[in-house]
This record gives sequence, structure tokens and C-alpha cells, in this order.
Amino acid sequence: MASEEELFASVDALLEEEPQLPPPAERARLREAAGITQARLAQALKTTTQTVKNYENGRSEPKSPRLEAYQRLLRGWSEKYPAHGVPAPSRPEAPETVLVPPAAEDPEPRSVAPPKVPVTPAVPERPAARRPAPSSRRPAKQTRQPVSDARFPHGPLAVLDADGSAYGVDGIVLDCPATSVPELAEWALHESGVGAARLHRNGKDSDPLIVLTAAAAVKLGLPERLEGHEQRRNLRLPDDHPVVQQVKKAKWQLTQRGFGPWARIYRTAQGTRRQCVQLAVLSWDALDERSWPGVAEMEPADIARVLGVYARRVITPRGSTAVSGLELMTALRPPTRAVRDEATGNWVPGHNPGSLGTEPMDPAPPEATQEHPVVVGSGWKGGFLNEEAYQWVREVDLLSDEECHLPYAVGLDLNTAFLAAAARLTVGLSAPEHFHGPQFNPKIPGSWLVDLSHVELDPRLPSPFTPTGERPDGPAWYQTHTVAYAQELGYNVQPLEGYLRRETGAYLDPWHDRLKTAYLDTLADLGVTRDLDDRAFLAAMERHKEADPALAAVLGAIKATVKGGIGKLRERPQGRRYRDGERWPALERPTWRPDIRAAVISKARVNMHRKLLNMAKLTGLYPLAVLSDCVVYPSPGPSPLDFLPYAASGKPQPGGFRLGPSPGLAKPEGVQEMLWAVDLMEKGYNPARHIKGGDAVLDEGE
Repeated sequence: MASEEELFASVDALLEEEPQLPPPAERARLREAAGITQARLAQALKTTTQTVKNYENGRSEPKSPRLEAYQRLLRGWSEKYPAHGVPAPSRPEAPETVLVPPAAEDPEPRSVAPPKVPVTPAVPERPAARRPAPSSRRPAKQTRQPVSDARFPHGPLAVLDADGSAYGVDGIVLDCPATSVPELAEWALHESGVGAARLHRNGKDSDPLIVLTAAAAVKLGLPERLEGHEQRRNLRLPDDHPVVQQVKKAKWQLTQRGFGPWARIYRTAQGTRRQCVQLAVLSWDALDERSWPGVAEMEPADIARVLGVYARRVITPRGSTAVSGLELMTALRPPTRAVRDEATGNWVPGHNPGSLGTEPMDPAPPEATQEHPVVVGSGWKGGFLNEEAYQWVREVDLLSDEECHLPYAVGLDLNTAFLAAAARLTVGLSAPEHFHGPQFNPKIPGSWLVDLSHVELDPRLPSPFTPTGERPDGPAWYQTHTVAYAQELGYNVQPLEGYLRRETGAYLDPWHDRLKTAYLDTLADLGVTRDLDDRAFLAAMERHKEADPALAAVLGAIKATVKGGIGKLRERPQGRRYRDGERWPALERPTWRPDIRAAVISKARVNMHRKLLNMAKLTGLYPLAVLSDCVVYPSPGPSPLDFLPYAASGKPQPGGFRLGPSPGLAKPEGVQEMLWAVDLMEKGYNPARHIKGGDAVLDEGE
């Protein structure tokens, strides 16, 4: 027989165990006896209605600290409504589709804040993360969007941790019971309530995005890191990896990219409903530090907040910011729309006017890259379009003594200059046609062979016709905006040849408008608003990154989306095994359009030169260097206010550089103290090396 000491030890061990809950059926009985709906209980527990349903049908169990709170509630109800007693009359269960109950149903004050679903406007909201997340701060300007689609009540994405907690937007926390990747895909599609509605009526809904922490990836059988000698973008699990085999055995498929940092798992669509889940593995560098600064190191709740803001303002990520930028173009300009077949009366997919269609289009030879099949196959030797961003430094012998002795160099970085160039930009939508000796028309997008070597400009300014800023030395291929600018400067242009497009449209307009709104809204949340004067703007820009690191990361991702999306329009072949003349995967998509990329960069470079020219007329100042969208001026002081042109009224002069948050306006970048002595210049001092933040070229796609 056991001793008293052993019995007491066993009893103490039971007391120290986690609190036990009554059976699932009893949990449901107690709630109904109290007259509380599942939605109301979910509100009190700061979780979702589906999670409460799982508690009551035995599919999942709550975890600490929600476990203790739920147990305390059930204990209180069991004292009021014992099983042998007569339950209190219950109120009818709220329909599952009701996401926002009227405030009148819940008059009692509560000390717990609700998650996103359901929302009670009278109660203040705060994040519902399990762990402390002191860096989770709400934006200064709330941009909460109401649930517009009952299919996705829990937002566009969730960040899954190893304990089964899936952190969603607005502080919501879901319980994910999945222990394998196939189970995770099933949960994401059928139980999570995660996803996003289409951005265009003719488009497709965004698939649920599940982001895996390193611990969650290991729990699901994935390696913590992907190792290999290839570049990160080419790393993926081998086909014989157990997880890949699990996916295939469960009748799921992977895209051609395989199981890499951004993996897409799908099944054939059932009717109009897609069956696709996007996964992102944080420890495999899914969130590149260059585009998502500091995000991968944040707590899961904070990562969900950053990605959630980006998803609502831009698009649910489907890969790198470059991929997302390209996906956004297609989401806002879907290639097809429903049209009625006159013969059968059925609705069938038809071309959507203003889009790039569904079939890839080969560029004109001068618009292609040297390894492209249209170049290699035709033996093209006629030169190529060279519309790239500026990389120019003024020659030392063109600096005046006065400039050399100014103590400061101040960099002005244009706010999303390439996004501003995409506004109201007419591009070609049809295939190029070849013309000999065409009459130049600035309204026709295309490539023109023109000799601009006769154009005389001030040598203290870069040439607007070449990315190096050097004067052209003969005929060359230019995009329409470059040739039109030569005409604007008063010079006659006579094209020798042209590859022009008859069908045109402002394809990038909705893309520009959405990204511009996202950029300005995020800046405003960080305290940089349009109503600030120039001094207040400089002060706000000085501290905006420290105001909220999460939103600062969103801002960086939006900017990377602009540059990466434009660069992705001319994605080059990747991999050591590629041979010139072969087609690479990017060529098979309609958005491989180097001519559109050239149009954006050409317009941005022309806009920059126009401002440089106006600044010289207004102030007599000439730049020291221009790198991409950043220009450096010599200055008597450390602030742009020391040299920017202002009228007597104190207002900025039109035509030159102006400070402000709007795309196309300037912000200070890389203000540094430098001694511009003549002897330093003669030793080869290069000011372009001291510009912060400028990209030499637009990224051509990760």
C-alpha cells in the first residue's frame, strides 16, 4: 500500500498540472445556458469565432494564458448553471456570417479588448499577441479597413509560430493545429479565414499567405536554413525531401519554383474557387533585409502587423517586393474579363482592354537584351536602347573656385521618382512595327533611331540623352520621351528608323495611384504630412524612421516595390547553365516588357534634367553628381534650405527642386560635411561615392 507521503506527492502533482477543462459538449452547454453567442465569447477571449467552435467540438484546445481565462469563465458558469439544474433561457445563436454585431447587444463594459472579428466600436482596440510585444505600436493615423468580404474575416495573412499560434492582422491570434505542410494548407484554405478580395472586379482573390517562423518551419519538418552554393533565389528543397514527398502524396502540387523561400502549394481549382496557399519561410530569407529592413527579426505579432499594412495598402506579398510589384500590375489590370459568346450565350474569358493580355510579346530587337532570342536568332547588329538611370559626376575642371570652397555637399533624393514617372505614362499595348524614316510624334510610344549629337547643352549639366551624362557621339536608339525632350529644348529631330506601337494606353496608371496612396498614407502615419512647411518637413524626415520601426519598414517595402516592379519588366536570365539565344522563364509572361521599363526610366531621367536646368536658371547652381534619383549640390550650409530657391513670399519657386512628401518632390538624403578643396578634386575625389541611398540601376528582378 502507498504511504501517506506518496499519496500527498501524487495529489500535489495533480494540483500543479495545467487546469483541466470540461468536455467539449459541456463547454457548449454552459455557454448556451449563459445566453452567450460564440461570437461574443470569441470577443471576450480575444480570438475568433471559428476557434471557439473548435473548442466546443474538440478539434483544438486553448493555450496559456487563454486557457486559464477560459477555465475561469467555465468554472463560473458551472456554478450558476449546474448540469442537473434548469438552464437559463438562451438567446438565439448569431449567424456565422454576422461579423459586426450591433453595439446594443453588448451594453456591459468589458476590460478585455476585442480582436478584429467581431468589432465593437465602443471598445478601444489593442494587439492580441500572447507574448509581450513592446514594439507593436499603432499608426498615428488609423487606416483600418472594414471587412468587405465574409470569406476572409481574419485578414490577408498569418504568421505561424511553433506553438501553433498564428498571428494575424489587428492583433488577432488563431490556433493552428497543423503538424505538417499538407495539414497547414488544408487549415489555411478551410479553417483560417485568411485571404483577401480581388483588387479589380475582373481579377482574382489573393490566396492566403502563411509566414513561417524558424521554429514553425522546423516543427513542420523543414530545415531551419537552406544551404548551398547557388544564389539564394535558386535555393529550394530537393524533390526527394520528405516534406516535398508529403505534399505530393497529399495530392498537392508545387509551382516550377519548387519549395523555396516563397513556396506556392495548390490543387486544381474547384469551379471558380482557387485552392492555393502561399508560404513564406522567414529563416530562408523570404523577407530580404534590403526591402524589409529589420522585419525578419521582429516578433511574430509585429511581422504580421508590417505585412498586414503592406497587404492592405499594396498587395498580399507573393514573393520579393519585385515580384509583388509585378503582381500588382496584373491584379489592377487583369488580362481577361467575362464576355458573352454570341454563338452559345455562355460567358467566356475575353481580352480586357487596357491590359497586356495573356500571351507574351517579343520586343523589337533594339529593345531586347543581347542574349534574347530575337537578337541572337536575327543576328541583330543595329544597337540597343540604353535608357538607364543617371550615373554622372561633373568633371573636376568644370568646378569653379567658389564651388570648391563651399564646406558642404547636400544630397536631394526625389521621393519615388520612378513612381512619379509612371503617372499618366502612355505605353504600347500592341506588338512593335518597324518604320524607315518616320516623322517623329511625341504621342507614339516606341523606340527611335535618332542622331542627337548636335544638341549643345551646358557641360556643367549631364546630358539628358545618356545615363552617363556624356554627349552622344552619333545616331542611337532612344525612347519617345528622350526624343521629345530634345524637341522641347528647341532642336530638330529626324528619326532614321523606328519601332512603334499602334495600340497604346496608360497601363501603369492604377499601379501608380495605389502605390502613391500607400506611400503617402504611410508617410503620414510616420508624421510626414502634406501640410508641413519645409522646416517642419525636414524635422519630420529626420525622426520618421524612429517614430515607428514597423511602419518605417512598410515604407521601405513600398519603395522597393516600385523599383523592383519596374526592374522586373526586364528580368534577365538566371543560372550558370543559361546559353545566349535560349528562352528563359520570364519571357513567357506578358509582363516581360523592356519597352515599358525604358519608358519609365526615360521619363524619370528627363524629369530630373528638367529640374536641374530650372535650378541653374533660378539659382545659378549646378550639381556635383547625380546618381539615379539623387542629386548632390555644393552648399554653404548643411541644409537644403541653404540653397533651394524661394520667392520673396517664402514659397518655393516653381520648376526647381521642392521639399515635400509627394512623389517627385525632394527630400534630403546623405547630408554630409565635405571640404571641397581643389587639391582634393585633383586627387580624384568622387562625390558620388558619398551619396546615401541612390541605386545605380533599377533592380531587374529577384
